[in-house]
Amino acid sequence: MARFDINRSGEMEVFVQVVEQGGFSAAARLCRMTPSAVSKLIARLELRLGTRLLSRSTRRLELTPEGCAFYERAVRILADIAEAENSAGAGERPAGRVRLNTSASYASHVLAPVLPDFLAQYPQITLDIVQTDLVIDLLAERTDVAVRAGPLKSSTLIARKLGDTAMVIVGSPAYLDHAGVPQTVEDLASHNCLVPGYVRAIDGWPLKVAGEVVTLSSAGRVLASDGEALRRLALGGSGLVRLAAFTVAADIAAGRLVPVLEALNPGDRESFSAVYAGQGGPLPSRVRAVLDFLAERGRIP
Repeated sequence: MARFDINRSGEMEVFVQVVEQGGFSAAARLCRMTPSAVSKLIARLELRLGTRLLSRSTRRLELTPEGCAFYERAVRILADIAEAENSAGAGERPAGRVRLNTSASYASHVLAPVLPDFLAQYPQITLDIVQTDLVIDLLAERTDVAVRAGPLKSSTLIARKLGDTAMVIVGSPAYLDHAGVPQTVEDLASHNCLVPGYVRAIDGWPLKVAGEVVTLSSAGRVLASDGEALRRLALGGSGLVRLAAFTVAADIAAGRLVPVLEALNPGDRESFSAVYAGQGGPLPSRVRAVLDFLAERGRIP
């Protein structure tokens, strides 16, 4: 078959939908095809490429390593096609889906208040927001932009600084009435310290003692997978927690949480950055629009 007889972009669109929808039937509905037609198209694509892209079982589909690589390239190619068409016919208005990975704390306290303005400014962009405090592989998770806290390790990622925040140890009035207000590092031994259940750059609570900063290994009876969950546990009276100041500022102002051990606070700050994979070539306008908006309106207060 001649190359011009093959609708490569059409094949890619169907394949991408099969991957993202998790099966032939769901993809068929979106592509307005029958499941058998989708299955035959994928089989022809695999035959032409000379490799298997999907591992099929009775319960689900899984990408092969070759299929994963093809999927990543197909997504980028389709985005480039959409951008080329958008540039030619609509004055380069950013359009398409952007997957944004961020912590629940950033999403709740920084992004949510300004998100309506972004949606109004870019009506053709769809945001797919995934919340986690874990450090992910952007390519493996098909993520365009991630907001990360703390120092960045050397990698192929490109970062745009969103600011930094002070850190503070807080507890609810009810908890402090019951357990007492700690005054020294030794007092923390009798308190339940709520800690994250994921790896952080600093594993523990830095505190200033006799002019030197020591890191206390804060082990408590409750661990949580994200900072917002830890905040809610502290609000409920479960213990003390050390969090970014911007996430608890409103709670402190309202008296729902009370700072403790401020005399021992070393004054360290946690930085936030928006990162994306630098793979060469121009950045899609939809991704650039998100990065520019975060750099302007998504800065840490």
